[in-house]
Amino acid sequence: MSELLTAAFLLVGAAFMGIAALGLVRFPDLYTRMHSASKASSLGVGCLLAGVAIAYPTAMVIAKCLLVLLFVFLTVPVAAHMIGRAAYLLGVPLWHGSVADDLKGRYSEDRSTLYSD
Repeated sequence: MSELLTAAFLLVGAAFMGIAALGLVRFPDLYTRMHSASKASSLGVGCLLAGVAIAYPTAMVIAKCLLVLLFVFLTVPVAAHMIGRAAYLLGVPLWHGSVADDLKGRYSEDRSTLYSD
């Protein structure tokens, strides 16, 4: 039973990583590519680590998988946010099909701060 569960987690994780790679190739601008890379790859890594933890159910392997998962889930969203913010401040254009730019006119160009309502 654990072999089937391991295989399922590894296949789902690999599928999400493949979807993340496909999104990097297919999406039209930096912001949508960043979304694909951060969301799908985080879920893919989580499934892969779950598969490894099920395949090798020792305390040390499970602890390492949980620590790596915690590290990925804490750093990937922050990194994606900072890359997106830097790109926006540098003027990387949105895709021409984007329907809204909620930050337009709300950033202070000289201090890189966001105005609130």
